[in-house]
Amino acid sequence: MAENENGAAEAAQPQAPKMNVLAQFVRDMSFENILAQKGASGEAQPDVQVQVNIDAKKRSTEHQYDVLLKLKVTSKSKTTEDVFFILELEYAGIFHIENIPDEQLHPFLMIECPRMIFPFARRIVSDVTRDGGFPPVNLDMIDFVALYRNELMRRQAAAQAEAPETPNA
Repeated sequence: MAENENGAAEAAQPQAPKMNVLAQFVRDMSFENILAQKGASGEAQPDVQVQVNIDAKKRSTEHQYDVLLKLKVTSKSKTTEDVFFILELEYAGIFHIENIPDEQLHPFLMIECPRMIFPFARRIVSDVTRDGGFPPVNLDMIDFVALYRNELMRRQAAAQAEAPETPNA
């Protein structure tokens, strides 16, 4: 009887999740070397700030999704606040994803997919800043789980702020 139960349990188990990166590419990129445009010279201590945004959407093909990792890297002088450069990068991945429950799909798209393409975007940022005449910016690894949680909390707070207060009856 135990064999029968195990066999039935194995058949009822969901299939393992599948994910394939079908393509990845630079969708848009801009590098503004403001320091060169101004003709500034001298040594300065840079302050590098990085903004990260992620977007995901379903493609028309079944089980395929676009995930867009948007990075904005700004380097300013710590002392004068003069901007040295601004790098904006939109790096996209096309993913084939199967066997992910609907309630887990959104976090999967916003955490696991960016995690897969981030090393390539990181390399581009490093190469572009180096080729632009600056020390290469080597981005720290991004905690996409924390980023996702922070965005959920921000959205909940925004929804609560917009909700009209109901009087207690």
